[in-house]
Amino acid sequence: MASTMGFLFSLAATLKLLLVFGLFLFLVVVIVGPLVYLYYREKFKVERQKRNDRLSVGIFHPYANAGGGGEKVLWVAIRALLENHIKRNFRYPYATLYLYTGDVAFSPVEIKKKVKDTLNVEIKSDRLKFIYLTSRKWVEADKYPVFTLLGQLIGSIYLGFEAINQINPDIFIETTGFTFILPLFKILGGCKVGCYVHYPLITKEMLGRVQDRRNIYNNRNFISQSITLTHTKLCYYHALSWLYKMSSKSSDATLVNSTFTLENLQALWNSPMSLVYPPCEVDHLKTIEHNSTKPSKIRILSLAQFRPEKDHPLQLQALYNLREIISDQVFDNVTLVLCGSCRNEDDYKRVKDLQDFAMHLSLENNVEFKVNISYNDLLEEFGKAYIGIHTMLDEHFGISVVEQMAAGLIMVAHKSGGPLLDIIETTTGSRLGFLATTAGEFSNTLDYIIHARDEEINDIRERARASCDRFSVNKFEKDFLRAIEPIFK
Repeated sequence: MASTMGFLFSLAATLKLLLVFGLFLFLVVVIVGPLVYLYYREKFKVERQKRNDRLSVGIFHPYANAGGGGEKVLWVAIRALLENHIKRNFRYPYATLYLYTGDVAFSPVEIKKKVKDTLNVEIKSDRLKFIYLTSRKWVEADKYPVFTLLGQLIGSIYLGFEAINQINPDIFIETTGFTFILPLFKILGGCKVGCYVHYPLITKEMLGRVQDRRNIYNNRNFISQSITLTHTKLCYYHALSWLYKMSSKSSDATLVNSTFTLENLQALWNSPMSLVYPPCEVDHLKTIEHNSTKPSKIRILSLAQFRPEKDHPLQLQALYNLREIISDQVFDNVTLVLCGSCRNEDDYKRVKDLQDFAMHLSLENNVEFKVNISYNDLLEEFGKAYIGIHTMLDEHFGISVVEQMAAGLIMVAHKSGGPLLDIIETTTGSRLGFLATTAGEFSNTLDYIIHARDEEINDIRERARASCDRFSVNKFEKDFLRAIEPIFK
């Protein structure tokens, strides 16, 4: 009897606790939530009305000073919006642009100088204002050893909330892939919203590699070795895909940079979008002269930020394999030149690891590192190089691939993503470059190029250079302004 009474008492206490919790949840969802929404919605509306801007445009890019391909898109887009609006007959040709960036250690003058020196983009207008964000660390992958994408998702919302609290613009454009902040500016801020997507958060290739239990930089060995963890990660990815799709519905104008990104996002989002290829330096790179005969010194140029997905170790492994299949006399005249920028201490550590790996393979005499190289110095490297190499798996587009082709280099890129779908044609008689997957394939291709006839190399170079006009800066500006125009109306 006593035990029955104790059980009933415990059950009643549990039910009471659940009732209190349910009531609390009801109050939060039904009363507190809407009140918070209405408060911030009105707050942001009033703050926007108080400003004297004829039109304010916010552009979100936390790594505006990184100097990579994504930043090239950002700064050419900014220049187009500032200087070329009138040509597109926008209703408001005198918009003020607000750039949200986490580069708090650099002044606007320093950032603009680096953009000019490294990306060859000069911003002259004084209608660009910098909004500095202090919470950028919360979107960095190293903050989240597990559930990295979820951590970055939540971190991006937190960073977006900091941004909207500083400036709530009339128009908001997201340019780094943090799609989850779009509802924040659309629903709370009442903004017209657009986004330029470089790389899908989730791709069918990612899901396939997890399902096949492949060990790769974003699918660690202990997960790929476990059936349970593999299934758990697949469920996690599918849940993120659904959230990703929901957040995309806040975009009034969606721009994508490649066929690879377009196909993946159409499958995920099922919404209209515009394909706008990134801006590539084409015109003046095509004027770089190369001898019609093979040089005695073969320089192989790699141009990519020192990030894990760029897979620089694969380049070193390919060079090591090349040494095994060509004569010592030829190999002694081969140099791999790794050019790229570093965003943070992790990237600098990655460079040191690559230098150590080169020494481990006894390649130190055949490898050079050019970190944070200026644009003028890069032009010199273009002139001296014979071959270009790019090894990123599923590179979304590949600005550096196009620029090396325009500069006259014979390109070898990974057989995936943008290089495969958009840039490099490999059919007989129309070849623009070469594609490879493994270290062995890359080394065999390098061997083929080194020993190819000058006539064949010159034909490839000529065709490749001619093909690059479809990716020019002018083409990007026109396509970008046309695609983004609806949110200015």
